[in-house]
Amino acid sequence: MKYRLLKRINPRDPKQSKWYAAPVSDGKVTKSGVTAEIVNISSLSRGDVSNAIECMTDVIPKYLLMGKSVNLGDLGTFRISFSSDGVDDPSEFTVACIHGARILFVPSVTLKKALKDLRFEKSE
Repeated sequence: MKYRLLKRINPRDPKQSKWYAAPVSDGKVTKSGVTAEIVNISSLSRGDVSNAIECMTDVIPKYLLMGKSVNLGDLGTFRISFSSDGVDDPSEFTVACIHGARILFVPSVTLKKALKDLRFEKSE
C-alpha cells in the first residue's frame, strides 16, 4: 500500500502542525473488472455475475431500510447507523433530533486478517 505524507494543522492550536501518512489510491476497479475476475475464477458466466452484483445493489438497501443488518459471510456486514441530539426529557425527543444517517460496513474476521499482510511503501 502506497502512502504520502500530509501536513495537518492541529485544530486546537493552529500554530501546531504535524505530518501524517495518508493512503494513495492506485486507481479503481470497475464493476466490469470485478465481474471479469470472478468469471475467471468460477464457473459462472459474465451475465450471471453481473446480474448477481446488480441484484445485490437492489436487495441490500431494501433490507437496510427494513432495519436489518446484512451479513455477507466472509465479506462482512452492512448496517445503518445514525446520531441524535440528546434531550433532558424523553417527551422532548422528536424525529428531528435524529441526523447523520449512514451505512456502515464492518469487515469480517477473514477480511480483517488480510490486512496483517499489508506492506507500506512511500509514494513518490
